[in-house]
This record gives sequence, structure tokens and C-alpha cells, in this order.
Amino acid sequence: MAGDPPHAVGPGRDRLTRTALRSCGPRGAVVGWGQPRARRTRTTGRAPPRRRAAELRPRERTAVLCLTDVTVPRTAGAPARPPGPPSLRTVVQDPYPLYRTLRTHYPLVYDEPFGAWLLSRYDDVRAALADPRLVVVSGGGIPAVPEAGRFVDRVLHGPALAALTAAVERSAHVLARRLAAREDADLVAEFCDWLPTATAVAALGLPYEETARVHRWCRTGLGRSGGGRPELGAFLRPLTARRRAHPGGDLLSVLCTARSDGGPLSDDTVTGLVGTLLGASGASTARALASFLANLLDHPHQLDVLRTRPDLVPGAWAESLRRDPPLHIVLRRAVAPVGPIPAGATVACLLGAAGRDPERFTDPDRYDAFRTDPGPLAHDTGLDALLAALTAEHGLRALLSALPGLRRAPGPRHRPDDLVRRSPRTLRVHT
Repeated sequence: MAGDPPHAVGPGRDRLTRTALRSCGPRGAVVGWGQPRARRTRTTGRAPPRRRAAELRPRERTAVLCLTDVTVPRTAGAPARPPGPPSLRTVVQDPYPLYRTLRTHYPLVYDEPFGAWLLSRYDDVRAALADPRLVVVSGGGIPAVPEAGRFVDRVLHGPALAALTAAVERSAHVLARRLAAREDADLVAEFCDWLPTATAVAALGLPYEETARVHRWCRTGLGRSGGGRPELGAFLRPLTARRRAHPGGDLLSVLCTARSDGGPLSDDTVTGLVGTLLGASGASTARALASFLANLLDHPHQLDVLRTRPDLVPGAWAESLRRDPPLHIVLRRAVAPVGPIPAGATVACLLGAAGRDPERFTDPDRYDAFRTDPGPLAHDTGLDALLAALTAEHGLRALLSALPGLRRAPGPRHRPDDLVRRSPRTLRVHT
């Protein structure tokens, strides 16, 4: 119908002009992102000027998406393009064949049943996640807290970071030691699901007996500000009053003694910022930890190396995020037109497809804890990413210390039944 978005933008028969996603630097110069095929302008027929990304200054490499007309000759013997990809809504248990089809034939496609434009290639997804015209789709309509950025800065540096790290380490060892006397356990239910929450409780200095209550808030979703939870405000009010009168070394004291515009932060602002930390302690962090541990348990030789080389754990963690991200789809909203993508449209960045792009990674389906360049998409570099990395590093160390014989138990494996969240729901191990 007239006015409907095109179904797909991708290569067609023999030689067809298509619109492909590219990353462009200043003045529209192509910097080499996207597939390495011949590119010609529609108007001149000449290849556009090109510089290698390594030759650009760092600020120039902060690119945004642009849409460049290109001509793509079909390689002799290459398979024909499928008539049209199925919708994301039709694939649940195994989306990877669809991901391959999208990357190869439909790098930019509108999925009408899903209601979003799909991006599947590594370079395109990475550029989209950094493009200021594509903004985060907020959940629940909870407004952002203006001081959130400054709060994250406090957590990322100095004593607050030390307090958060100590809380992760202490909580991980407590949970791991509880499993030491057991013959078998489910790491998802008894470790991964609880470690982020226990860390938040310890870091903030909240009462230990309230851990289950805080866990419920984390799992049901407070949003990034926590402002939609009056119950959280009522819970924190007496604790905040005590910290203002007698501050300690925990993160709640840091917030209560912080000053903004010459005065202390209001109770509502403190509540919202605590909600930011609790939001980072939710299901996504737990799922990422479960996938990380599952990958290592499925590759015991790599796990054995990490026992003696803990300095390699950050690389193993980045590799797990590449191969098995906790969320396969990250949504963005276009606030301005981006080529055929109109303002107001939803764009789905397919992290699960981008992380297995063979144009970017060698043998992309294989988990390799020692991959020299895991190529993180960096879709989240704030408190969520920090807390997730800390739980992975210290969680693994605690398990290896308390459970030297840790190995995966035989038996059926979990088969994912959710396209967006594909981490294991159970992880049975012998301790």
C-alpha cells in the first residue's frame, strides 16, 4: 500500500542498486564499515573516497549511520536471495538461520509483524547504538533522574567503586560457600539469580533481612530511575535519614552526603538513584552471568586455564557477551529520519546476529575465551555494564575457590523458548 515502509532493502538479482547501511565520518566520507563489496555512486559511477578507519583521528571514528546508494554485483555461483525473510516473531528456539539470512541478504529490513526495522550486521549495529538520532526506548514511562550521570561517575571511581567491588566479592563468596557442602546445585537459581541483588544490598548497606524484598524489586523491574516505585521510597526514607545524620562507607551514605547545586540531594532523587543501581542488579545481569558460566562449563579446558590465569577472565567475559548476549534485541527509536527509516520508527538492533557476523569474527559460532579481539558492541557502558563485569569476575573466582571440582552435570540441556532472552534457565552442576 502507498505509504507503507518497504519490506526490505537488500541485494537483488544480478546487478541491482540497493540501499545499504554504512558508517560515515565527517562530510559523508565512507570509513570502511559494512561489507567489503564494490561501491559506486548512483550519480557518477565512481567509487566514493575512502580512508581506513585506522587513519582517522579518534573523534572522526565516532560515526553515525548514513545510507549510501551502492551497486552490488552478484558473485558467480552465489545463492539467490530468498524471496523474503520470515518475521522475528516466527523464530523462537533457533533464530540463527534467520540471522544469517538477514546479514547476507537483508541488512536493513522492515519486519511488519514485529513492528521494527531490523539491523543485523556487526558494523551497522555498533554504529546504530552510538547514533544520536536513535534513542533508547524507555520502559514504563519512568522519567530519568538528572543526577544519574553524576551518580554513575561516583560509582565508577574512588571509594564508591571500592565499596561496590568489595560488596560483589563478599556476596559471591557467601553464596559459593553455601554450595560447597552440596553434591550438586543449580547455579542459575542458587547463585546467578541472587548475586546481583546481594551485591546491591551489601553495597548500599541495606538490612540483610530485606534481601528477598529487594530481589523482588530488581526482578520485576524498577526502571532506570526507580521513580515509579513509591514502595521503594517508603522503604528508604528512614534509612536515608539515618545516613544523613550518621554517614558510613556504603553507597547510600555517598548519595546522602552528595551535594548538587550547593545543596544535598533530595530524598526523591536518592530514591531514584538507588533505583538505578537496583535496575542494574536485575534479570539482565543475572542472565549474562548464567550464560558466561555455561560457556565455561561447556569448555572445561578453557575453564582450567582461567583457574590459573584469572587475568584472562575479562576477555572470557567479553567473549560470552559477544556469542551469547543476555538480550538478543535492543530497541531504539528514531528521533530523526535515517535514510528510509522515518522519524518515530522503532529500530531493532539484533545483538545476537551482530555478535556472530562472519565478516567481523573468525568462526563466530565458537566460544573462545582467549579470542584476541572479541569486539564488544558496547551497547551499555554505564552502571549495568560495570556491575555485570564485576559479578562475572568475582563470581567465577568465588566458585572456583569454593568448588574446585566444579563441573557441569550430565542430563538434558535447556532449550531456549524466548527470542529475546536466551540464557539458560537452569545450570545443574556437580560441586
